[in-house]
Amino acid sequence: MTKNGESLSFKPKDITKKLLAVLAPRAREVVAKRYGLEEGNKRQTLESIGQKYGITRERVRQIENAALATIKKSPEFKATDPVFDELKLVLNQHGGIVHEDEFLNAITKDKATENHIHFMLVIGEAFTKLKEDEEFHHRWTVDVWLADKVHNSIRNLCQNFSDNDLVSEPELISNFLLELKDVTRGPEVKEFAKSWISLSKRIGKNPLGEWGLAQSPNVHMRGIRDYAFLVLRKHGSPMHFTEVAKEITKMFGKQAHPATCHNELIKDKRFVLVGRGLYALTEWGYSRGIVLEVIKNIIKKNGPLAKDEVITRVKKERYVKDNTIIVNLQNSKLFKKAEDGKYSLA
Repeated sequence: MTKNGESLSFKPKDITKKLLAVLAPRAREVVAKRYGLEEGNKRQTLESIGQKYGITRERVRQIENAALATIKKSPEFKATDPVFDELKLVLNQHGGIVHEDEFLNAITKDKATENHIHFMLVIGEAFTKLKEDEEFHHRWTVDVWLADKVHNSIRNLCQNFSDNDLVSEPELISNFLLELKDVTRGPEVKEFAKSWISLSKRIGKNPLGEWGLAQSPNVHMRGIRDYAFLVLRKHGSPMHFTEVAKEITKMFGKQAHPATCHNELIKDKRFVLVGRGLYALTEWGYSRGIVLEVIKNIIKKNGPLAKDEVITRVKKERYVKDNTIIVNLQNSKLFKKAEDGKYSLA
């Protein structure tokens, strides 16, 4: 199916059958095996084909390249121009540069047919394959200039992310559109933005639908503490570790024992113990340490403070009783009380 939900006007298997018919038997078999065009649909390696015929992988490559050249010189290939024009139109309807697997899957759900369309992309003069690398997946384009612009825009988008950043999909697309402003201003750009982002290996989505750097622990979770971070971030306020464990199981289907959860959070600097079993995120402005250290840091930062001011500020960082704060303020080795009633560091 095309992007608009309409069937292709041609049958890919019939087209490739006509094109392969111009080849000698062994060349035809080699190409069919390399591109998964025969029964089984499996694309075979140069090595495996070489072993079957008792020849080197380099000789298989030579046969393949010569066969493709023969097809492109044949009258049958020239007669197929309208088919390649239609396939080019479909690729343009998907944005002009596409993720190989996503594009093939969008056209058909049949793996065998996917292989035949892939072969047509390989031999079609209008199509350029951009091979997978550290940054991007396998992709095809009919506009190399556009592809370069999209690549650079994605790179710029990635540079604006830190390891801890997470954004919603609308915000991600909005940021990407800003990077694309010099590419084209047509309304179709917004339609293609998400599929263009999918070309990148560096950007990923976590189970909550939030986007960030693919290798970030907030996107590629590796353990209980990473799942706990997402739970707390979604909740938006401190939670007891037993509730965090329950939510991990509920939201992600991961069994989290409360005691294990507690032990993991207390070791991770992203979390702060702010009360009896209550955890908050450091990024919310909470500082690590016992109540005594919190009082010390507050006075050091703000200067002398009245008792009520100290209590108010401490309770923004810790879920403790007023009396606990007052008792700690009586530590004469750390704090001194002036005549005006304000506390400062001793």
